[in-house]
Amino acid sequence: MPKYYSPKEANEALEIVRPMAAELVGIGERIRDRQPEIWNAVEKSAGNGGNPELSRLLPDFDKLDDILHRLQGMDIQVKDLSIGLIDFPAIKDGRVIYLCWKYNEESVQFWHEAEVGFAGRQPIDWE
Repeated sequence: MPKYYSPKEANEALEIVRPMAAELVGIGERIRDRQPEIWNAVEKSAGNGGNPELSRLLPDFDKLDDILHRLQGMDIQVKDLSIGLIDFPAIKDGRVIYLCWKYNEESVQFWHEAEVGFAGRQPIDWE
């Protein structure tokens, strides 16, 4: 059964989530910065089974995988690596919604309907 967070629980979880989000944003930046290099390396390695340029990125991909699995284990969803956008599942008025937090925000202050996403963020007005 999935975990559903209250706003208070989501804010308490930030103690654990915030450092992971910082790492995710950093990894996302490194991957984006090297995107042309990555594609070039993938194309080269497709024929010969390996590429040292691609191998240098493996620690980032391993760390990314580890963090994503840890967050998934907490039933927390990563929506956007570039801004560290995180969703905490919650229940409001008997339906599943998401408490929404971005890495640069001080606390979890917004929520959105499951179908709407980030564009539909609204201030949290309950505890």
